[in-house]
Amino acid sequence: MAGQTKPDPWRFERIVLPGGLALRAAVAGKGPLVLMLHGFPESWYSWRHQLRALSASYTCAAPELRGYGESDAPRGVQNYTMEALAGDVRDLVLHFGRQHAVVIGHDWGGAIAWVASLMHPEVVERLVILNCPHPLQMKRHLRSNFRQLTRSWYIFFFQLPCLPELMLRAGNFSLMMRAIREGAVRKEAFTDADLDHFREALSRPYALTAALNYYRALARRDLLFDPPADHWLARKVQAPTLIIWGEQDIALTKELTYGMEDLFAREFEIKYVPDSGHWVQQEKPDLVNRLLLDFLSGPAAATAGDSE
Repeated sequence: MAGQTKPDPWRFERIVLPGGLALRAAVAGKGPLVLMLHGFPESWYSWRHQLRALSASYTCAAPELRGYGESDAPRGVQNYTMEALAGDVRDLVLHFGRQHAVVIGHDWGGAIAWVASLMHPEVVERLVILNCPHPLQMKRHLRSNFRQLTRSWYIFFFQLPCLPELMLRAGNFSLMMRAIREGAVRKEAFTDADLDHFREALSRPYALTAALNYYRALARRDLLFDPPADHWLARKVQAPTLIIWGEQDIALTKELTYGMEDLFAREFEIKYVPDSGHWVQQEKPDLVNRLLLDFLSGPAAATAGDSE
């Protein structure tokens, strides 16, 4: 019937990983596997536009990361290390009966995708990162780039006990929801109903503390100490890589994408999006969807530094 809205293609699955952790995921489509990893303070819903666009050709899975929404939220900072989070990616690929997958990540999901490509390169066929620096690049800039250090103040604030939870939970998470909308160039990209999805993902018991534990685990070890020479952080990214970067990100400077050639064993590509903030796949979904489909369907480009 004319005027009918096409139903959303996803269904929800509860996936129990080998260690017993259960993750809820929105799953859609058939074909090669594409994992979509969301950031803070979001949920699977951050990938709604991409689930619709890519599920015609791919099996798309957008999990709620451990601690978020209806996924399990184990207690304790030690359960949110980069190794544990990257292990979830490996286990998700194997759950779907695949040897490897395209892994796409934004913000914290991007950090997890970077680390999964370094720790478990055998399961990452191609890598797509949206507005998240390579972890070694972030370490470099926090030590040498005062502008980035000042923009990263929240990482240090989140180390405090209890106070961040009290402030961020106040007013039904109003501070974080306002930060999402105000940090966007296209503020109309986020309706009140959209933001309600993110509120819901943080409102379950321990969910907000779990989300903050990502930062706490990172700062207590990975950001403070130099790794040994044989650490996974010293490895080069093996997978063909596309980086999509909204240039008007208020938390992460564009300089984080400069001088990355020594981090890759093969080709990588950067697409800058001048008229987008941090939430690029939600602010510019049509453009991001086109870039994703082009990258996934063709040979990986060999030239870095291209812009859109």
